[in-house]
Amino acid sequence: MIKAPNKKTLLNSARLDQFGITASVACAIHCAALPFLITLLPLWGLSFLAHPWVEFSMIGLSLLIGTWSLAHSYPKHKRIIPILVLIIGFMLIGTGHYIFHFLEALLIPLGGFSIALAHFLNWKYTRNCTHQS
Repeated sequence: MIKAPNKKTLLNSARLDQFGITASVACAIHCAALPFLITLLPLWGLSFLAHPWVEFSMIGLSLLIGTWSLAHSYPKHKRIIPILVLIIGFMLIGTGHYIFHFLEALLIPLGGFSIALAHFLNWKYTRNCTHQS
């Protein structure tokens, strides 16, 4: 028997994914733009954006939201692709930070956009899901 999806649960999951997409894209833009704007930040009073704690806070927030959202939605749609894309996104960020520093400006934004894609896929699969586990 196919049950109607729980609107409240889907709404919460959809909002988490939307917030995750926003946080991941903001992180990617921050990481892509920071190398170009680093010299101007003190003039604008925004030098705090260059501190590592801002970047690690954004990564931590993305990890928390991504894990929570995908773990909550996976039992509904049972698709592994969003989880794999999320893992790849965090691997790209970690690789850019700790292994290939010379590719940091490319790998970290790519990781942020990958995380946003994982949320988008999760949102799409959850929205299209017609059964409840």
